[in-house]
Amino acid sequence: MKLLASLSLVLISFFSNAQSLDGSWRVTEINGQAQNNEETVMIYQEGYFVFASKDTGSNHFLGTGGGIYTMDNGVYEETFDFNTYNSEKVGTTVKCDIDFKNNNELTFSYSTPDGLRKETWQRISDEENDLNGTWVITGRKRDGNLSQMTPGARRTVKILGGGRFQWIAFNSETKELSGTGGGTYTAKDGKYIETIDFFSRDDGRVGAELSFDFEVIDDEWHHSGLSSRGAPIYEIWSDYREAYLKKKE
Repeated sequence: MKLLASLSLVLISFFSNAQSLDGSWRVTEINGQAQNNEETVMIYQEGYFVFASKDTGSNHFLGTGGGIYTMDNGVYEETFDFNTYNSEKVGTTVKCDIDFKNNNELTFSYSTPDGLRKETWQRISDEENDLNGTWVITGRKRDGNLSQMTPGARRTVKILGGGRFQWIAFNSETKELSGTGGGTYTAKDGKYIETIDFFSRDDGRVGAELSFDFEVIDDEWHHSGLSSRGAPIYEIWSDYREAYLKKKE
């Protein structure tokens, strides 16, 4: 997704720090131990991050977290919008050291109550397509009528990068998660196809493939088709920076 011409220089500078991380990543080791029973995937895009974990045997959803991040001179900071593992982290900023190797490996080191934690992540992909970006839902059509939505403490964000997607519905004031899902996707020639890898509300949806039509009109993503339950949907998603962060200042 291209930068909007109307963005302020401050926002452009803020999000430019994230460019080297944009894409999708998978954790391979924690404190030197291979992660074979859980799969955790993280997506970075335009200054936003999300991660989600599932059990590799059952595909059962385990948890998720995400928010805004910055990286400067080897110092990495995350400010959580949601965190199902520890809701007390919502609104707080966590700092850790980061070692970025050969554009394909990340190592995070940070202190925990149980001692030093060291995570190793491998890049899955940094491919780009027509819908790469961080989006927030701002409209929905029902029976031909458009209902506009103003994102606030309660909002639904969808991040797409490195061939991976994740949507998250949450309330940053109550620290509650309403639902999330994600997996792999393609976006080409007006057709958006996603394959579900995890779904917090129903593990049985894992493996389902959904196809939608899409069009970007005036920097808004118009998304139409059938939901995972077979119901018709028409959604409008806007650039997260423009529709929420910038207006929050």
